[in-house]
Amino acid sequence: MSIPFPFADRLKMPLIVAPMFLVSNPKMAVAACRAGVIGSYPAHSTRTKEVYEEWLYESEEALAVSENNGEKPAPLAVNLVVHSSNARMEGDLEITIRHKVPIVLTSKGAPEEVFKEIHNYGGVTMHDVASARHAEKAVAAGADALIAVAGGAGGHCGTINPFALVNEIRQVTDKPIILAGGMSSGQDVLAAEAMGASMVYMGTRFIATEESLAPSDYRDSLIEGKATDIFLSAALDGAPANWYAPSLVKAGIDLEELAMTKPGAIVTSSGQSKQRYKAIWSAGHGIGATKSVQKTADLCEQLILEYEQARTQFVGSIA
Repeated sequence: MSIPFPFADRLKMPLIVAPMFLVSNPKMAVAACRAGVIGSYPAHSTRTKEVYEEWLYESEEALAVSENNGEKPAPLAVNLVVHSSNARMEGDLEITIRHKVPIVLTSKGAPEEVFKEIHNYGGVTMHDVASARHAEKAVAAGADALIAVAGGAGGHCGTINPFALVNEIRQVTDKPIILAGGMSSGQDVLAAEAMGASMVYMGTRFIATEESLAPSDYRDSLIEGKATDIFLSAALDGAPANWYAPSLVKAGIDLEELAMTKPGAIVTSSGQSKQRYKAIWSAGHGIGATKSVQKTADLCEQLILEYEQARTQFVGSIA
């Protein structure tokens, strides 16, 4: 495990529990941090910037208790949408800076001034990219690391095979790469390292955890899910995203019609369509590894064990 950041000694494996809209929360993030992996949540999962700050206070207090008890938790990360279209960007960024959040996961745009403000207090910036062109822009703006969102990631995703994406990004920069898309086991994390990634983003496995904000029927449904249940479409909000097909069908959406619908058509149409959209769930290609609803800490422990065993077996096989 080779992670070029000062928090590397706090990690038991090179993993970030991905920030999932309306799923991730302080309890999940703190449980992950205490288990030795980076926990996170999106600032925009909260109704207001004031609630976002309450989440940060809750997280900080819980992690301080962990430290006082002699534990060495991994750092917290938050996701900020840094595109100018985000009306909350300025307020959320101000709060993030005030709390000196250790790791900031940025998406949708790569403004240089945002990275500078985070660097001023010593924060680390990791930016979402889905192509080598995106990576070049993020590096030029000052991102410390790149989150390579490949095809297979849950929710908004890239469309490029992870092998090809890592290879093309590596051709334009030597910045650390965090690979996202379809990984669901400790073995997968080790494989990503072998490909050239420094860390891995994993989200879908953590939807079905006790701390998750996902409705119980969402969590339970994923246990029966397979990669073939994932449906890629940009029709719902204009950006490519992987959706859980059974939830689309349950919402009354015809998959054949959806496949032919132009990007963004559903969200930009009637209010009824927008309401229906809220009942649609996302998931990634790694869904098939979800076999039960677990505590976040237990899932992290399982992944760490898988990672360590895979590393030992791999080293033994090439000795």
